[in-house]
Amino acid sequence: MSQNEYENGISRSFEGDSRLAHTLLRLREMILAGEFEPGERITEASLATRIGVSRTPIRVSLERLSNEGLLQPNATGGFVVRKFTLEDVWNGIEVRGLLEGGAARLAAEHLTDPRELAELRRCQAELDALGEPTTETFPRYLALNDRFHAEIVELAKNEILKETLENVVSVPLSSRRALVSLQTKFPESVEIFMVARDQHLQMIDAIAKRQGARAESLAREHALISRRALEVVLARTETLHALPGGPLIRT
Repeated sequence: MSQNEYENGISRSFEGDSRLAHTLLRLREMILAGEFEPGERITEASLATRIGVSRTPIRVSLERLSNEGLLQPNATGGFVVRKFTLEDVWNGIEVRGLLEGGAARLAAEHLTDPRELAELRRCQAELDALGEPTTETFPRYLALNDRFHAEIVELAKNEILKETLENVVSVPLSSRRALVSLQTKFPESVEIFMVARDQHLQMIDAIAKRQGARAESLAREHALISRRALEVVLARTETLHALPGGPLIRT
């Protein structure tokens, strides 16, 4: 193979990866936004025309979304959009709490040098400097909050746990991201924010002191904030469809 052929092959590979990533992101957004009804059948041909890509990235994306749990294979071909119940959401939050609790425990048990906590402490310092999230600061708050929790998972030093956790949060409204944006709109948001911040600080302390059981308990309690926030949203049912994945939930 000539150098030009090799470089052209690499270029096509990158272009394909980029096209696939874009298609997967677009399809996931469409499903979570409620552009398809729960139980609706979707096909490669119609999506390829709608999104403006070939059927290959559509086919791969549908398979991945099926693995994530947003779609289900249809007996007559293609896929259907999965329906979710509130029990599915509660179960997803509970399992996420178990996994994040396990990650916090492992982070404490596997800690060998206090300097390993530098990034976790830096994240929390930036969150504290940001304060209670507002409409303007929400994107930054969300990114920092994600970074904080991702760092705990990294400190756990367990790739299988990391991959399993990524699959669990694909259940609509089970991830911690799902409800943070609406929390700022309700009177209860201040209380939820303060409790969450205090739990962050206690988790750092427990991991630093290598207190695995305490770190696990705190992380599991922290995950339940998502349930508290969702209960606030459900008390105002008109807001449920505004959440990513909300249209897929049958209350």
